[in-house]
Amino acid sequence: MARKIIIDTDPGQDDAVAILLAMASPELDLLGLTCVAGNVPLALTAKNARIICELVNRTDVPVYAGCDTPIARKLVTAEHVHGKTGLDGPTLPDPVMPVQEQHAVDFIIDTLRAAPAGTVTLCPLGPLTNIATAFDRAPDIVDRVQEIVLMGGAYFEVGNITPAAEFNIFVDPEAAKAVFAAGVPLVVLPLDVTHKALTTQPRVDAFRNLGTPVGQAVAEWTGFFERFDKEKYGSAGAPLHDPCVIAYLLQPDLFSGRHINVEIETASDLTLGMTVADWWRVTDRTPNALFIGDVDADGFFAMLTDRLAQL
Repeated sequence: MARKIIIDTDPGQDDAVAILLAMASPELDLLGLTCVAGNVPLALTAKNARIICELVNRTDVPVYAGCDTPIARKLVTAEHVHGKTGLDGPTLPDPVMPVQEQHAVDFIIDTLRAAPAGTVTLCPLGPLTNIATAFDRAPDIVDRVQEIVLMGGAYFEVGNITPAAEFNIFVDPEAAKAVFAAGVPLVVLPLDVTHKALTTQPRVDAFRNLGTPVGQAVAEWTGFFERFDKEKYGSAGAPLHDPCVIAYLLQPDLFSGRHINVEIETASDLTLGMTVADWWRVTDRTPNALFIGDVDADGFFAMLTDRLAQL
């Protein structure tokens, strides 16, 4: 039986690739895309999610618009990385399929209440505002979640939006703090992993050489946003962050990590949004997350390219 998932997302070129990977994988039953403000404002993330669906004729996947601001802070966005639309790169038509009338938070609540307990996995690829809001409004759903597998945070790599914080956690640290403290089984794919999954030129060429609209779009998306990361990090390519979440669901043996305690800093101006990961287990704080530290990058890209060829 396929694993039921909800992808909570703020597309974002790497979000787009993650969504396509999920759609290409029969092991996963994608119940819906819930959109949140993050890489770009909510109106654009909800638009971009529908563009991705229509690229592969998956208008059967419902798209829900969620929270347009963080719980307690002004929204910080990342057009400097993803372009003014969030999906800069290929030229794709505006979507025709509608955004669902139901709010994303209500969809998450209703879906978890209706499904047997422990059968729906949440896959957040952006700020955790929708998830934390759902948990706050409906505490009864927390114990019904099978697992949360998310992209966010860092330990050795520290920060990519501030010296101490990764973007997704920094945008809404109060939401992240609530989710990490909720007691749900939690797997975290931090920068420490995603910075090992680089879109080198041969890997981008492999996408383009698929000879399909999807392969071309993915090559152009990665070609666009990798320019920023190459200049910033001096690396051979850009980290392909969000597809690591879906790849973990499909092939967890590609990844390794430690079950440790991770706390979110919300009080300090200097380290706001930092994921304080007790990697070396130097405290007596109870472990609350499987914090992933490494990935077989060649295996990851081989699987990703093979799956995208199916679309």
